[in-house]
Amino acid sequence: MPPTIVITGVSTGIGHAAAAAFLARGYTVFGTVRQPSEARQLTQAWGSAFRPLLVDVTDVESIRRGVAEVATALQGETLRALVNNAGIALPGPFGEQEPEEVRRMFEVNVFGALSMTRACLPLLGAGGPMRGLPGRVINVSSGAGQIGIPFLAGYAATKHALEGFSHALRRELLPWQIAVIIVGPGNVRTPIWSKAGSDDAYDATAYGAAYRGFLGYMRAGEAQGMQPQEIAAVLVKAAEAKRPKVRYAPVAQKFANWTLPRLLPHKVLDLMMAKGMRFPEP
Repeated sequence: MPPTIVITGVSTGIGHAAAAAFLARGYTVFGTVRQPSEARQLTQAWGSAFRPLLVDVTDVESIRRGVAEVATALQGETLRALVNNAGIALPGPFGEQEPEEVRRMFEVNVFGALSMTRACLPLLGAGGPMRGLPGRVINVSSGAGQIGIPFLAGYAATKHALEGFSHALRRELLPWQIAVIIVGPGNVRTPIWSKAGSDDAYDATAYGAAYRGFLGYMRAGEAQGMQPQEIAAVLVKAAEAKRPKVRYAPVAQKFANWTLPRLLPHKVLDLMMAKGMRFPEP
C-alpha cells in the first residue's frame, strides 16, 4: 500500500503545502481540519488519496477518534510519519497580554503536539510489532524555538518547549529507531502577521509605539520570507532521508536571520532587535 502520513493543520499555510507535496509523491495523507466544510473542499481538490480527519488537537477525544481511523486504514502497516504542524501565534507584550492567550498557544502548540504524538506512537512502531520501517515524528517548530523575539514571549516559550520535548523523545525512542525531527522555519509568506490584530491594540499601554515597531518588523520579514512550498519540501526531505538531520532550519537570508543571531552575544542581539523594530529610546 502507499506510504501513509498524518499532518496536523492542513487547511492553510505550511500544512496545506505539505499535504499537497506528499500527495504529489504518492502518499496517502491524513490531514486534520476543524470544520466539515474544510474537509469537503480539500477532498474535492485532492481526491481520494487525501483523508480528512475532523480533529481539534486540544481535544483528546477527537484525537483518539482520528487516530483510530488511521489505524484501521493502515491494517497493521507502519505509519510513515506524523507531522505536528498545527500551531498558532498570538503576539503581544507579555505584561499586558491576556493569560488566556498564552495558555491557548500552549494548548495548541505544545499539548496538542504531545497528545497527537502519544496517540500515534504505536502506529509508528513504538513498543510493538508493525509491518514496515519505523515511522518518524516531525515537529514543526520555528526560529523562535531558539531565538527569543520581543512580543512573542508566549509563542517562543511554546516552541522552546516543543524543541525540548523533541530532543528528549528522540533519545527515548532509540530502541525502536523512530526518528524525531525538528523543522524550524524562519519567516514564511503566510498571512500570520496581517491577521495579528490591530496595530493600535496596545496604544493605551506603555508598549504602544514599540509594539507598532514590532509588527512592522515582522511584516517586512514575512514579505521576504520563504514560500510554504519551500518548507513543505524540507518536510518531505525529513520524512524520506535515510539519515535525517536532528533539526532543519529553512530560513530566508539564512546568515543574517539565523547564523549570525545565534553567534552574537545576547546583549548585542538585544540592541540590534530594538533598532530593527525602532523601539523608542529609553
